Amino acid sequence: MVAITFDTLKYANRLKAAGADSRIAEAEAEALAEVFELNLKEVATREDLKQMEERLNEKMDTRFIQLEQRMIIKLGGLMVIAIGVVATLVKIL
Repeated sequence: MVAITFDTLKYANRLKAAGADSRIAEAEAEALAEVFELNLKEVATREDLKQMEERLNEKMDTRFIQLEQRMIIKLGGLMVIAIGVVATLVKIL
């Protein structure tokens, strides 16, 4: 969770200095502090992003290994077919 400091007293005092009613300034400051508290629970931290990056890298590494294995198998199959075609052509000619 992200830690943020929001000085409700300072905010309310600024509103009061700007001419806002004392009760309205205090209520708005409390409401804004609540909004920050609720919404910042959903914000990803650097640690969250690092963990996600590590998981994605692991998945990508696994997928690349699987892709490499499939490509090797296909290349091997193509080589067997090519050798068979060449051998057949040698026998025919």
